[in-house]
Amino acid sequence: MNRISYLVFILCLAFLIGCSHNQHLHYTGQEAREIKALTTQEVEGYLNGKGMGLSKVAELNQYPGPKHVLELADELELSSKQKEQTQLLFNKMKEKAINIGETYIAKEQALNQMFESGNVSSSTVDSLLVEIGKIKGTLRAAHVNTHIQMIGILTTEQVKKYDELRGYGNGNSRYHHQKHS
Repeated sequence: MNRISYLVFILCLAFLIGCSHNQHLHYTGQEAREIKALTTQEVEGYLNGKGMGLSKVAELNQYPGPKHVLELADELELSSKQKEQTQLLFNKMKEKAINIGETYIAKEQALNQMFESGNVSSSTVDSLLVEIGKIKGTLRAAHVNTHIQMIGILTTEQVKKYDELRGYGNGNSRYHHQKHS
């Protein structure tokens, strides 16, 4: 084995040993969280009605979100009416998302407390996890449906401009939306 091959072999071996050694540390520090399954940022996001990627399917398929539309209002040349409609849509979505987020966090806390107390069984966990899943689905729907409603406020040209400004241009746009104020 020549010297370079030997060095590459040693480096690869060291890398593999390092990776396997650190795998057991994957959750280190997370045991101190109030809700073990969620970061502080996630909890804050749910309680404050943040999108947190829940509407990515809409956003990346030419359905703009009201928060970013408002941020880009000047570049999109929104009319006063469009700004007002977008702000109302955003406020309504945020209020709904906060309410659902509070419920979601409460259920995650209940799940966490079950495990902390040791009073946990498969049947209670199954039931609570299904409930948590439904709540999270409802939250995602609130965000995604707001993107769908946003299409009724913007022109096709504004949607195209939005995608450009957000960096989503790959030339495969499918602007099939009809509306416009």
